[in-house]
Amino acid sequence: METKQIPPLHKLQVERTRATINRAFLSVHSLMLLALLYYRASWFFFFLTSHSHTWTFTLTWFLLLTSELTLSFIWLLGAAYRWRPVSRTAFPERLSDDSQLPGIDVFICTADPAKEPPLDVMNTVVSAMALDYPAEKLWVYLSDDGGADITLYAMRKAFSFAMVWLPFCRKYGVRTRSPNAYFSKEIEEDDGLIRRGEFCSEREKMKFMYEAFKEQVERAKEMDLTGDDSLSKKAKADRAPLIEVIGENELDMMGVHDKMPHLVYVRREKRPTHPHNFKAGALNVALRVSSLLSNGSHILVLDCDMYSNDPTSAKTAMCFHLDPTLSPSLAFVQFPQMFHNINPNDIYCGQLREVFKVWWYGCDGLNGPVLSGTGFYIKREALYGTAPGLDLPKDLIQRRQWFGHSNELLRTLRSDYKCNIVENGLQSNGLLQEAHLLASCNYEKGTKWGKQVGFYYDSVVEDYMTGFRLHCRGWNSIYYDPPRPQFLGNAPNTLNDCLVQFKRWSTGLLEITFSRYCPLIYGIMSGHSILHTMCISYWAFMPFYSIFALCYATVPQLSLLNGISLYPKVSDPWFALFATVFISGSFQHLFEVLHTGGSFRTWWNELRIWMIRSVSSNFFGCLEIAARLIGVRRVDFGLTCKVTEEDQVVRYAKGVFDFQGAGIILVPVVTGSILNMVALIGGVGRVIVEGSYSELMVQLFLTLLITISSYPIIEGFAIRRDAGRVPPLITFFSIICTMVLLSLGLIVFTV
Repeated sequence: METKQIPPLHKLQVERTRATINRAFLSVHSLMLLALLYYRASWFFFFLTSHSHTWTFTLTWFLLLTSELTLSFIWLLGAAYRWRPVSRTAFPERLSDDSQLPGIDVFICTADPAKEPPLDVMNTVVSAMALDYPAEKLWVYLSDDGGADITLYAMRKAFSFAMVWLPFCRKYGVRTRSPNAYFSKEIEEDDGLIRRGEFCSEREKMKFMYEAFKEQVERAKEMDLTGDDSLSKKAKADRAPLIEVIGENELDMMGVHDKMPHLVYVRREKRPTHPHNFKAGALNVALRVSSLLSNGSHILVLDCDMYSNDPTSAKTAMCFHLDPTLSPSLAFVQFPQMFHNINPNDIYCGQLREVFKVWWYGCDGLNGPVLSGTGFYIKREALYGTAPGLDLPKDLIQRRQWFGHSNELLRTLRSDYKCNIVENGLQSNGLLQEAHLLASCNYEKGTKWGKQVGFYYDSVVEDYMTGFRLHCRGWNSIYYDPPRPQFLGNAPNTLNDCLVQFKRWSTGLLEITFSRYCPLIYGIMSGHSILHTMCISYWAFMPFYSIFALCYATVPQLSLLNGISLYPKVSDPWFALFATVFISGSFQHLFEVLHTGGSFRTWWNELRIWMIRSVSSNFFGCLEIAARLIGVRRVDFGLTCKVTEEDQVVRYAKGVFDFQGAGIILVPVVTGSILNMVALIGGVGRVIVEGSYSELMVQLFLTLLITISSYPIIEGFAIRRDAGRVPPLITFFSIICTMVLLSLGLIVFTV
């Protein structure tokens, strides 16, 4: 009798052509970089040993050598991403019946209703509840770190709306299940809808109900639910825990447990004397609370503005998690972060194209990417501190040392534990009271939460740190980029928000770099593969691009103004090497942009914003870490504002840089723009007068390139008169800094 072969749930394809091209380029470009570094180092040592050259030459060449070494080292780490890119295809339609699917808990985090509008948060909540997954196996938890009454009120209203919205989506095959996204676009864009009279009338009725729900949430501000600003700030830092299962009584009365997932509001305890560990702390509380109430074996983590755009994402992730060849060591499945408010021009490069279209494909060809903050399905077991295939400590005392003193929580760790809340209710088991204990400030004291169990506390970039430590323990991950975006979020549409976000990431990454978990060292010592360690280490060392960027934005320009050449003449054979390295790197970037569906404008915007971030976000990230290393400790999570203003949207659509709310982080950018503009004018004048074109060509070209890429900044402080203008105070400080640099350059190069 023949055994029926089960078709595979997914397919892996190595992109061999792309890998071959990448490897050939990496080999050639590496040799050219070595030659360039040899040229720079040989002249530097010549200046050190020669009595005919001043210390000025030695210093400038040392700065250039340091910058080029830094750039080459970081480039080498990033080269590992190009070694073995792969792509995947999943077949969720091949999954067995729903009874075989595991439970899923969805964690959604919000922290401030002023910056994260409750209506947007509720759209994310409702879209998560509407996932195409057995309702009895789906629990949605909202972690409200802002402790706002308006958020709890909005959740109750969202649950009532979801009770009519979910049946509508299932009945008519709606794929866009975020109500706001669905009603804000044309009906023809949604595939699979049954277009008949009944559907049209139902849709209009549903739209009316959504408008009523929307009005209720927005009107809550008039009901004093937001509270006094000073009081709300105090409440955020000093409050008791609160956990509420939304609409539990309504479900009991209506008997629709099999049609509606549970929705839980979680507000953890906060006290001024206890560290709260930002998002990682909130996620760990949700992890403990959910273990009592639902104990889903898999967890979906979403940012509050990252709504579910495709209800099949849960089953798609299970195509990998349920594969017996992958599952034993598979920790999580990461989907790309994509955004619904990205303009085709994308002046701030908010789509993060290089990360999700190049790097994560290459990382997946090794052992998989690290966590990307949102849009990932992670195995609960992987967060409990063990390596794949190893059991938790058997000894009860040791388990208490790991997980804390809650007996109910320890019961959930048993392999034979079954959650029976749906049958017996919450109050009868007393689990809701126990859940409040797990959400208290003191519970983690003396345990391994945040150190070995749950999400890690060593950095504000808890996603990177947790993903890295999981890989070091032997877990693998998978990156899947399906044709339809599974989740859509809201990208920053002002320059200040963009730079502050990257500054927070830079600071968090450097925290790890200068800790005992430095990826390059800790990864190799953990027995991790070298190529994958290089991929992960690239992120940790990326903020050091600021050294290269700051040097190349100032030193060649100051020497150009003083007529000092730092590069070979046009007639020198070494000039061809410098030109080839620049052209080679630029063409590789351009090829990747075009290959991943971008355009020449995308390439230019990425080059421009990379330079801006390097001299601002990365620079201030380095400054903050340097301050901490000398004992000045300041931790600022820097929450990105999700509130969208109409004038910001208009400027973003026009491709105008928005400097509204910009602070000191812009000073290095504006200073560099002014300095390069002055150096370009002065350098051209010097070349014309002295005829030194051959000696100063590279510096002229570099200054011209930076000046052109800085045009939006120059326009912002010198041309525009509207809200797209650089704040006068920033311009004033930048002019002062430019004058100081010019004076220093004059003094140094004339000594």
